[in-house]
Amino acid sequence: MTRTGPTNPNLQNLIVSLKKQGAKIWKRVAKELEKPARSRRAVNLSRIERYANEKEIVLVPGKVLGNGTLTKQVSVAAFSFSKSAKEKIANAKGKAISIQELVKQNPKGTNVKLIG
Repeated sequence: MTRTGPTNPNLQNLIVSLKKQGAKIWKRVAKELEKPARSRRAVNLSRIERYANEKEIVLVPGKVLGNGTLTKQVSVAAFSFSKSAKEKIANAKGKAISIQELVKQNPKGTNVKLIG
Protein backbone atom coordinates (compact mmCIF):
# COMPACT_ATOMS: atom_id res chain seq x y z
CA MET A 1 0.00 0.00 0.00
CA THR A 2 1.29 3.46 -0.88
CA ARG A 3 1.43 6.15 1.76
CA THR A 4 -0.62 9.12 0.60
CA GLY A 5 -0.27 11.55 3.51
CA PRO A 6 -3.03 13.79 4.78
CA THR A 7 -6.04 14.11 2.50
CA ASN A 8 -7.47 17.27 4.11
CA PRO A 9 -6.78 20.06 1.57
CA ASN A 10 -6.41 22.69 4.32
CA LEU A 11 -3.79 20.55 6.04
CA GLN A 12 -1.98 19.90 2.76
CA ASN A 13 -1.79 23.64 2.04
CA LEU A 14 -0.57 24.33 5.57
CA ILE A 15 2.21 21.73 5.25
CA VAL A 16 3.36 23.20 1.93
CA SER A 17 3.41 26.75 3.31
CA LEU A 18 5.28 25.66 6.46
CA LYS A 19 7.96 23.95 4.38
CA LYS A 20 8.52 27.19 2.46
CA GLN A 21 9.25 29.11 5.67
CA GLY A 22 12.92 29.59 6.54
CA ALA A 23 12.80 28.75 10.25
CA LYS A 24 13.56 25.22 11.45
CA ILE A 25 10.57 25.16 13.81
CA TRP A 26 8.11 25.44 10.91
CA LYS A 27 9.79 22.58 9.03
CA ARG A 28 9.56 20.44 12.17
CA VAL A 29 5.87 21.28 12.61
CA ALA A 30 5.25 20.40 8.93
CA LYS A 31 6.93 17.03 9.49
CA GLU A 32 4.70 16.38 12.53
CA LEU A 33 1.56 17.32 10.60
CA GLU A 34 2.47 14.95 7.75
CA LYS A 35 2.04 11.96 10.06
CA PRO A 36 -1.12 9.87 9.86
CA ALA A 37 -4.06 11.17 11.91
CA ARG A 38 -3.76 8.32 14.41
CA SER A 39 -0.13 9.29 15.08
CA ARG A 40 -0.68 13.05 15.23
CA ARG A 41 -0.42 14.71 18.61
CA ALA A 42 -3.42 15.43 20.80
CA VAL A 43 -2.66 17.54 23.86
CA ASN A 44 -4.92 18.20 26.83
CA LEU A 45 -5.14 21.60 28.50
CA SER A 46 -3.74 20.06 31.68
CA ARG A 47 -0.41 19.48 29.89
CA ILE A 48 -0.35 23.05 28.60
CA GLU A 49 -1.07 24.29 32.13
CA ARG A 50 1.81 22.19 33.46
CA TYR A 51 4.50 23.19 30.96
CA ALA A 52 3.60 26.70 29.75
CA ASN A 53 4.45 29.93 31.51
CA GLU A 54 2.25 33.02 31.78
CA LYS A 55 1.94 35.10 28.54
CA GLU A 56 3.80 32.45 26.52
CA ILE A 57 3.06 31.23 22.97
CA VAL A 58 2.45 27.48 22.84
CA LEU A 59 2.33 25.49 19.61
CA VAL A 60 0.66 22.08 19.33
CA PRO A 61 1.22 20.29 16.00
CA GLY A 62 -2.13 18.53 16.15
CA LYS A 63 -5.28 18.95 18.23
CA VAL A 64 -5.87 20.61 21.60
CA LEU A 65 -8.38 18.78 23.82
CA GLY A 66 -10.33 20.26 26.70
CA ASN A 67 -9.40 17.83 29.49
CA GLY A 68 -8.10 19.72 32.53
CA THR A 69 -8.15 23.38 33.46
CA LEU A 70 -6.16 26.34 32.23
CA THR A 71 -5.47 29.24 34.60
CA LYS A 72 -2.55 30.87 32.78
CA GLN A 73 -2.99 33.53 30.11
CA VAL A 74 -1.29 31.86 27.15
CA SER A 75 -1.69 31.96 23.39
CA VAL A 76 -2.23 28.46 22.01
CA ALA A 77 -1.70 27.72 18.32
CA ALA A 78 -2.79 24.37 16.88
CA PHE A 79 -4.21 22.77 13.75
CA SER A 80 -7.53 22.15 15.52
CA PHE A 81 -9.23 22.64 18.88
CA SER A 82 -12.09 20.87 20.60
CA LYS A 83 -15.04 23.11 21.47
CA SER A 84 -14.41 22.83 25.21
CA ALA A 85 -10.72 23.62 24.78
CA LYS A 86 -11.51 26.87 22.95
CA GLU A 87 -13.97 27.86 25.69
CA LYS A 88 -11.50 27.14 28.50
CA ILE A 89 -8.68 29.04 26.76
CA ALA A 90 -11.00 32.04 26.30
CA ASN A 91 -12.10 31.84 29.95
CA ALA A 92 -8.44 31.99 31.02
CA LYS A 93 -8.09 35.20 28.96
CA GLY A 94 -5.83 33.40 26.50
CA LYS A 95 -6.04 33.15 22.73
CA ALA A 96 -6.68 30.10 20.57
CA ILE A 97 -5.19 30.74 17.12
CA SER A 98 -4.43 28.68 14.05
CA ILE A 99 -0.91 27.76 13.01
CA GLN A 100 -1.34 29.94 9.88
CA GLU A 101 -2.05 33.00 12.05
CA LEU A 102 1.00 32.27 14.20
CA VAL A 103 3.23 32.01 11.12
CA LYS A 104 1.94 35.39 9.89
CA GLN A 105 2.55 36.99 13.31
CA ASN A 106 5.90 35.33 13.93
CA PRO A 107 7.58 34.16 10.68
CA LYS A 108 10.89 33.36 12.41
CA GLY A 109 9.20 31.27 15.10
CA THR A 110 10.98 32.98 17.99
CA ASN A 111 9.72 32.55 21.56
CA VAL A 112 7.39 29.69 20.62
CA LYS A 113 7.21 26.63 22.86
CA LEU A 114 6.43 23.37 21.06
CA ILE A 115 4.35 21.02 23.23
CA GLY A 116 3.36 17.54 22.23
